[in-house]
Amino acid sequence: MRIRIALSATLAALGLMFLLPAAAHAHGDTLKVVVTGQRTGHVTADITWENDGDAVDETVAATVNAVSVDGSRTMGPWRLVRDPAAAPAGWTTAEALPPGTWKVSVEVGFPALGKGELEVGVPVVDPAPTTGADTTATGTTDSATGGTPAVSAPTPASASASGSGSDAAPAPSGTQAASGGEGAAVWWTTAGVAATALAGAGVGLLLRRRRMRGACRTS
Repeated sequence: MRIRIALSATLAALGLMFLLPAAAHAHGDTLKVVVTGQRTGHVTADITWENDGDAVDETVAATVNAVSVDGSRTMGPWRLVRDPAAAPAGWTTAEALPPGTWKVSVEVGFPALGKGELEVGVPVVDPAPTTGADTTATGTTDSATGGTPAVSAPTPASASASGSGSDAAPAPSGTQAASGGEGAAVWWTTAGVAATALAGAGVGLLLRRRRMRGACRTS
């Protein structure tokens, strides 16, 4: 019984040894590496088997190198990791290239050999504009006026008092005071004229009486 079990296990192991090379041979012995570009500076690539175009299920051992077009800067070597935002054949780098134009090369050594190259351009991303400093309000900073605070003018107390109705005592009017002074001046002028007229009438009566007395004496 034990011999049969051992024999069955040995046959199964031998079968697996023959099946694995057969499966590997079905895919081929080379990989197709296509550098597709970059996403926010991260190099992206598609890796498939050369013969049937299937995605690689195994872990890929690959190196990524980048050289600037003028040859003054180099980046890498970096390794490839699975790209969750792409298809099953998608791979990417955890590191990101700085802005510029780069000659990117990807070389794969496992599970098979493969190589891909592409010139990749990484654009400069402008920072997001900040908000909050450009808003002008009462007592806040206005960037257009050089940072001068805009303060609202206080409401005059006299205007609020005059618009409150009967609760506030009315202020004396200058027109009424002037009209009162003019009335007093007219009254004094009228009194002076009357006194002058009475005095003139009295003088006239005295002169008339004297004339009448003189006429009686002569007669």
